Amino acid sequence: MYRIEYHKKAVKEILKLKENNLDKKAKKLVDLIRENPYQTPPPYEKLVGDLQGFYSRRINIKHRLVYQVNEEEKKIKIISLWSHYENI
Repeated sequence: MYRIEYHKKAVKEILKLKENNLDKKAKKLVDLIRENPYQTPPPYEKLVGDLQGFYSRRINIKHRLVYQVNEEEKKIKIISLWSHYENI
């Protein structure tokens, strides 16, 4: 099992998720990646460009859970819970 940490940006986005009734779906994804960040389904994608080294999973059609995995420390840092098209 991996330890979960939240970037300060992701913590602020939790309120947006609650306001848009997406918090339960996001929590299910967090629980899933806590067990295995590479598990499919649901599918994930490796990001490229400025976000190379990060992974993304859909919360819904617009919003994504973006995270980084540190295998040595068995830690996952959640970077964003809203849209990865905004600046991280």
